[in-house]
Amino acid sequence: VTGAGAGIGREVALWLARAGAAVAVNDLRADRAEAVAAEIDGEGGSAVPVVADCRDDAAVDAMVATVLDRLGGLDIAVNNVGMLPPGRSPQPFVQARGEDWRDIVDQNLVTAALCGRAEAEVMVEGGGGSILFVTSGETTRPAPYNAAYAAAKAAVNHLVTTMAVELGPAGVRVNAMAPGTTLTETVAAAFTEERMAAIVEATPLRRMVEHDELARLAVFLTSDLARCITGQFLLADAGAFLSRTRPANDEGLTVPLDGSNAR
Repeated sequence: VTGAGAGIGREVALWLARAGAAVAVNDLRADRAEAVAAEIDGEGGSAVPVVADCRDDAAVDAMVATVLDRLGGLDIAVNNVGMLPPGRSPQPFVQARGEDWRDIVDQNLVTAALCGRAEAEVMVEGGGGSILFVTSGETTRPAPYNAAYAAAKAAVNHLVTTMAVELGPAGVRVNAMAPGTTLTETVAAAFTEERMAAIVEATPLRRMVEHDELARLAVFLTSDLARCITGQFLLADAGAFLSRTRPANDEGLTVPLDGSNAR
C-alpha cells in the first residue's frame, strides 16, 4: 500500500492485514511507515515498512524489489499516493503556473503510472494480481480551485481502463475507487466547520465518508470476491455525485486563496 503512513492508506493497510494479507507499508517518511507496520504487527498481522518516493522510477523499482524479497511475492497493490504536495494549496485556475501543474501531476498521475508499471510487471510474470488506485470524487464534477488535482486524478481513472485492457489477458485486474470528502486530518485542517457542514448538507446521506468504509471497499475490490471486476471506477462518496453541488468558492478554506500564493 503506497502512501500508507496516515489517513486512507493507513486504514487500507490495517484492513488488508486483518483480512490476512502480509502488507508492505510504504511512505515517504520512515517514522510513519514504521509506526503503521508496528501497529499491524501489534494486532497479530505481518507487515514491513518500505520507504520510497513514488515519483522516482528507481525508488519504485527498489520498493517493489524489497516487497518481493521480504514478502515473497506481490498479489495486491493499492496505490494511494496522491494529494496536493506540501506547500501547495488549492488556488484559482488563473493563478496556477507550470510549476504548480507539474508538482500536482507528479504527485498524483506520475506516481500512479510508475507504481502501476512496476507492480504490473511483477504480476504478469507471476500469473495475475489486483491493482487498485485511489482517485477522487473531484473527477466527477467541476472542482473549483482544484483544477490540476482533479485533472490529474481523472487521468488516473483513464489509465485504469487502459491498464485493465492490456493486463486482463495476463490475469491482472485494475480498478479505481474514488472517495468523496473523507474526514481525514488533512480535511480537518483545511476546512472550517462551516465549510464541512455545507459539504455535508449537499450530500444525500448527510455525512462524510469514513476511513474504514474506504478500507473495506479496498479489501473487496482487491480480493477474489471481486474477481470479475476490472477497469472500473467506483465512487464512495455518500451520494455527493448525485447532488452535483459543492461550495464553489474559497469561503471556509483555511488555506490562502486570495492571491498570496500567486507567482
